[in-house]
Amino acid sequence: MVDLIKKAFYTGLGLAVLTKEKAEEMVKDIAQQAKLSEQEGKELADSLMKQSDRARQDFQGKVDEAVMAVVGRLHLATREEVEGLRARVAELEAKAGQAGGS
Repeated sequence: MVDLIKKAFYTGLGLAVLTKEKAEEMVKDIAQQAKLSEQEGKELADSLMKQSDRARQDFQGKVDEAVMAVVGRLHLATREEVEGLRARVAELEAKAGQAGGS
């Protein structure tokens, strides 16, 4: 079961990092071996690139989730929280400047 999960993960990772040039090269080899028509080869290439894009997006989403989970466990501030604090400090500084200057 663990091997199956590893294979699925590595397959997804492989699709995620597949470049257009590499995909075209793979499709060309497959098309020649399977004696596919030019149209069939193009459809295969398009399908492979769509799968690669989906895998890349899925993989990025999972990485983002994992990073946010680690950030949460470490109690680190997110960029949004820091920006919110900066805005709040600027607002308080402006109010303090107005109160001191009056």
